[in-house]
Amino acid sequence: MENITFPEAVRRASARDARYRPEAYEVVRAALGKAAELFCKDAEDQHVTGQQLLEGFRRLVLEEYGPMSLTLLEMWGLHEGGDVGNVVYNLIEEKYFGRRDEDSIEDFHGGYDFRVAFTEPFLPSSRPSSPASDPA
Repeated sequence: MENITFPEAVRRASARDARYRPEAYEVVRAALGKAAELFCKDAEDQHVTGQQLLEGFRRLVLEEYGPMSLTLLEMWGLHEGGDVGNVVYNLIEEKYFGRRDEDSIEDFHGGYDFRVAFTEPFLPSSRPSSPASDPA
């Protein structure tokens, strides 16, 4: 990896790929830390797979942004796992993140549906009964 600051890497990546707002890069970088915390038991090896990063991303976003998660992600240009992968690979191209030979952008495809993952946790578990249907 090159000695580049995160803001500079985001500036360069955003100049090349305007689909993603700077906040998208921030949340993906934070999610990488969350994924490493969840899946890396070896302090020396902090590498995670694309699917592990997506799981860290899901957990972090739900914890940090709650019911606003999907709205914010969409504003930032993140609509599916492939978008998270694009952000990662934009940062790899800027030499802010590293990668292994076995890593691939395809590792971020599949996974979960953002609409389901970021809205279902906040839906009511059951509908309240309407006053007209209550036998009082």
